[in-house]
Parts: sequence; C-alpha cells; structure tokens
Amino acid sequence: MSASHGQKGSPVNASSKEPLLIVEGLRVAYGGIQAVRGITFHIDAGETVALIGANGAGKTSTLRALSRMLDAAGGSVRYLGKDISRLPPHRLVREGIALVPEGRGVFPRLTIAENLAMGAFTRDDKPKIARDIEHVFGLFPRLKEREKQLAGTLSGGEQQMLAIGRALMSRPKLLLLDEPSMGLAPIMVQKIFEVIRTVAAEGMTILLIEQNAKLALETSRRGYVLESGEITLTDEAEKLLHNPKVREAYLGE
Repeated sequence: MSASHGQKGSPVNASSKEPLLIVEGLRVAYGGIQAVRGITFHIDAGETVALIGANGAGKTSTLRALSRMLDAAGGSVRYLGKDISRLPPHRLVREGIALVPEGRGVFPRLTIAENLAMGAFTRDDKPKIARDIEHVFGLFPRLKEREKQLAGTLSGGEQQMLAIGRALMSRPKLLLLDEPSMGLAPIMVQKIFEVIRTVAAEGMTILLIEQNAKLALETSRRGYVLESGEITLTDEAEKLLHNPKVREAYLGE
C-alpha cells in the first residue's frame, strides 16, 4: 500500500496512530459466486479515497458489506480501532458511518425537510439539527427552494442532493458514496462533485465508489482499482490518472 496521506488540499493528520478504517481480507459472496475476493485497504482520517472499476467488479458489494447491508463471507473491518464487522446498520450510523446508496433511496412520500430530519434520527440536539439543516441548504440551495416538496417528485439530481444531505445530517465521520454521478446530467454531476469536494475540504473522510474513474480520481487523494473482486492496483490518485493501464482501461485512451 502507498503511504498515508491527508485529504487532497488539506494537511496530513500526523497525530493519527492508525487509519480511520482498515479493511482486511474482505470477502462477499452471492451463493457460490465470489463477488469480492479477500480485499484489503485502508482510509486515513480526513482523506477521500476512490474505489474504481468496471461494472461487476465488486464495488457496490464492497460498500454494502462495509455498511452492513449484507453479511460479508469473511474478513474484518476495523473503524476507529474497533471491529465493526458484525454491528447492525443502525449502530454504524451511531458510530459515525453514513451511506449514500446507489439509486439514492430517498423517502418519496416525505418532504425534503422531513427526509433531512430522518437523517438526524440518532440525534436529540435540536438546535444543532436545525443549524445542520441550514448547512445542507447552503450546500444545495435548490433543496431550500423546494423544502416542502415531496422527495418522490424531485429530479434524479435533486434526489441525489437530498440523499447526500440526509447522510450529512447524521454528522458522520466517514461518508460512503455509491455511484453519486449515476444517471445524472453533466451539469448536475458537476454540482454534486463540487459539494463532495466542499465537504471533503471541511474535513470529512470519504470513500467514493464511482464508475467515472477520471472524476473519482480527480476528486480523491488515493485510489484503488478493483477488478473481478480483487484489488489490482493502488496509488495516489494523481499517479493513477497518469497510469497507462488505468488510462487505457478506464479513461478511454
């Protein structure tokens, strides 16, 4: 593995004794099919790390296992020095891990404001919750304009904004993003990634799963390449962007 780094554009956290997240030998299986074949990686506090790969490489399966949306077939996951491999999903939220799932998963019959409130279900600090809602509205002014609108009536891009905003409402230490650009118009993708960079600059630790390899690596400090359920390459994101194998396989060159 490459040496530890801080988030792109922010100082290295020299006081960290170990990474925020350590994944060792993670395996995910669907029946007899091995989707993830014993991968090992880490994320340091305050950095953005990209996990890139083709469709079917095992990216979403990795994230679903980390967020405990499915049971891993093997391996361990340590977060803040503690094994979280068997914690239920709601406990992970309380521990400071938030997932923005592929497909967004907003509550369609609730308003934008109600969806954001649901993101803070583990909290009881009402004044701070109100401030955090305003912070989300600052990141996504379009949500503020539509705060009483039902989430199911929003565009795909607006729903992605809401899904990210809802995750931020839990005040996570680690944000897991699964394909945030999927199905969105280019101008909306640009806006979403502007906010991801802003949140990262504020100190958020992010694991970014993204099929758009160029965009993911431009946004991240380090990257891992996942192929057929195995990590085949890891390096600083800038170096991966100029790696001939990556450019040929994922950047269309």
